Amino acid sequence: MTAPAHRTPYRVIYGDTDAAAVVYNANYLRFFEIGRTELMREKVCSYREIEALGLLLPVTECFVRYKAFACYDDLLQIETRLVWLKKVSCKFSYRLLREDPEGGKEKLIAKGYTIHAAVSREGKLSPLPGELIPRLQALLPAAEE
Repeated sequence: MTAPAHRTPYRVIYGDTDAAAVVYNANYLRFFEIGRTELMREKVCSYREIEALGLLLPVTECFVRYKAFACYDDLLQIETRLVWLKKVSCKFSYRLLREDPEGGKEKLIAKGYTIHAAVSREGKLSPLPGELIPRLQALLPAAEE
């Protein structure tokens, strides 16, 4: 059974869009970051707290599959899940959904993932802190029974 996704609402601002008022493609990765940041803040700790432990979590790989476009003033839901957790890395998956203003079914706009490595301020791989592991593990999908 998969853990429910963390949902973060986001209203597209004019600065997210191109001349046609369509969200510029690179901004989808920024939306992923917003979802990931809010999931971590609510369920684990803030990135500021991770940095205080002497760690950074840079993106080492990312992928976006665009399914439809989002426009200025659309209300999006950013769904974020932790997919896997290793000693020095982790993977998050995302789905961006556009809310129907008339209450109909949400439309899938994009989906993707990011992989992060835990590194020291000097850029050396470093194990994720032991005090964060139980909180991160609680976000993982439950094992199939």
